[in-house]
Amino acid sequence: MELGPRARRLGVQRAAGSQVILLDTHALIWLHQGKQRTRSLGASASRLYASPASLLELQLLVEIGRIRLRKGASAQQLFEDERWLVDEPPASAWFQHTLELAWTRDPFDRLLVAHARLRGWKLATADATILERLSSAACIEL
Repeated sequence: MELGPRARRLGVQRAAGSQVILLDTHALIWLHQGKQRTRSLGASASRLYASPASLLELQLLVEIGRIRLRKGASAQQLFEDERWLVDEPPASAWFQHTLELAWTRDPFDRLLVAHARLRGWKLATADATILERLSSAACIEL
């Protein structure tokens, strides 16, 4: 399993038997806001990752007024938080995995689920549709 360039630069390695978690966009927002429902993430993972798809989704949510970040914070700053690393999967393989996800029309859900599947990581999410479709072995419910 190959890690993205930033993770490699930081010397991140996946330890045998460790749990790696990909955060969906809401998980990133809730961690940023210090929400109680994300406390289990620190104890259940050896490493947290964010997807590049979440950066675009964060920016769009800010632009349309659906979310507000802490005063002075930008989507880019939230995305680059030190509590998680950004993983950059190969686009061709990543997008190929999205083709298997006809059960959702949400492009961000497709990208995030495909990213987690491609890497073999659990997806931390509160999205009811994703939770309904994925097994408990594939996701962590927030």
